[in-house]
Amino acid sequence: MSAEAWTTVLVILSFILYIYIGWRSRVRDTKGFFVADQGVPALANGAATAADWMSAASFISMAGIISFLGYDGSIYLMGWTGGYVLLALLLAPYLRKFGKYTVPDFVGDRYYSGTARLVAVIAAIFVSLTYVAGQMRGVGIVFSRFLQVDINTGVVIGMVIVAFFAILGGMKGITWTQVAQYGVLIVAYLIPAIAISLLLTGNPIPQLSFTFSDIVSRLNGIQTDLGFQAYTQPFANKPMIDVLFFTIALMVGTAGLPHIIVRFYTVPDVKAARRSAGWALLFIAILYTTAPALAAFARYNLIDSLHNKTVEQVQQLDWAKKWENTKLLAFDDKNGDGRFQLTPDKASNEITIDRDIVVLATPEVAKLAPWVIALVAAGGLAAALSTASGLLLVISSAIAHDVYYRMINPHASEARRLFVGRVMVGIAIVVAGYFGINPPGFVAEVVALAFGLAASSFFPVIILGVFDKRTNREGAIAGMILGLVVTTFYVFAVKFGGMAPWFGISAEGFGTVGMMLNFLVTFIVSRLTPPPPAEIQRLVDDLRTPEHAPVALSDIGEEQLD
Repeated sequence: MSAEAWTTVLVILSFILYIYIGWRSRVRDTKGFFVADQGVPALANGAATAADWMSAASFISMAGIISFLGYDGSIYLMGWTGGYVLLALLLAPYLRKFGKYTVPDFVGDRYYSGTARLVAVIAAIFVSLTYVAGQMRGVGIVFSRFLQVDINTGVVIGMVIVAFFAILGGMKGITWTQVAQYGVLIVAYLIPAIAISLLLTGNPIPQLSFTFSDIVSRLNGIQTDLGFQAYTQPFANKPMIDVLFFTIALMVGTAGLPHIIVRFYTVPDVKAARRSAGWALLFIAILYTTAPALAAFARYNLIDSLHNKTVEQVQQLDWAKKWENTKLLAFDDKNGDGRFQLTPDKASNEITIDRDIVVLATPEVAKLAPWVIALVAAGGLAAALSTASGLLLVISSAIAHDVYYRMINPHASEARRLFVGRVMVGIAIVVAGYFGINPPGFVAEVVALAFGLAASSFFPVIILGVFDKRTNREGAIAGMILGLVVTTFYVFAVKFGGMAPWFGISAEGFGTVGMMLNFLVTFIVSRLTPPPPAEIQRLVDDLRTPEHAPVALSDIGEEQLD
């Protein structure tokens, strides 16, 4: 069978599996809908967290951007893995002990403020919508190439599938679906990486072949021959300050992502939260240690397959024609010599490759079996859909639980709250689909913006909320608003307004500046205004004491809430 036929079969089978799991995991109460009844085993939650974490950005786009940036692309590896360690060690156990459903829930109760809760809701929605745009674009790309449908049509198909198991099963359905999706995506990532590693280096272990074979030195030689910087040349594509700020933004943004934090609310207790964090880190490491090798293999194969080839030779490449139909690969014989050259100069470059196709196209370029090509497509869909579903539930819970139930109608019945949650998922899916059809950039770039927004809004108030009992509601509100507003302004001004980056700091890296401003303002304002109530200070002390239970929030007087 052809790759397209295999893709159709594998995608249909995987979708049937996801739908079946969603149906079996359907819920009838809000605890099941928002936190999966807090009964997910640590191992399963680790796999679900890894799938939630390894989005289309990790599966489809990360190796692609490393392939283009070389050494400088390592910022994604350092930032995203380092940030997860930060989250697992500093935040996850404490947030699980706090015992709430959402990040705005934590912010609202820790800072005894409806206003703080509302600001956190706005930030959660903003971050999640930005992030989910990248996932839906990833879905559209996979469908466009392998099922030969329009990208927009692919986005709509993905919306329908996610809507089924997210609306029906909520967090419970999403969690068990993500466990299956992790299995699909990791197998789909490893098989072509192992096969290509064996073909290029004779070593079937990508991590070892990348480290100990001559593939990188060969790639460095090819790059320099074509006029590019050496693949391993540091700071060739990004200034040092941007590499630093970008990495920090990704790291602290990871620790502030609401759809990852909420995963630690789904386990039975604090011990399970710690164990699931360990499992998740192991599952994530399998893909993240493979990505640099796959990036180098892909770069080497693409240059070898396309550079200096004649028009006739390129036309004989079936995979190139099909990717060209998606408009994500383009050829233009500018000098009329009948050949296509890949050069660092945009004016003379004759081969345009979208970074998002590198991983998906690599098995075809390497002439692997059609079923392997199809498996990669199914893996890309699994990665995108798993993260999209988690993000959509964050948006739903932010509105249905934190706004509707906690602020508008606290006496709403269980059935009413569940209905509002499901309606919000449906609305969020429609909005996400719009951004998937009209994305502000390629997948990893869009996702990086979401990390910057999370870094500048959530991370400081969560860290200070756990480790500094003197931080009060005035400081938290001021810090979140300033961090979010300043970062959002900079992102839009640089990306869409034509403003030159300040000091060489990219829009994706500016979240670090927003985070520092948030910390500074939160700290100063908290010291210039009255301290939190004694009950809140006792709660923070108790939160960091494992052998005690948290102070009941019902003991906090209504007069202390604004």
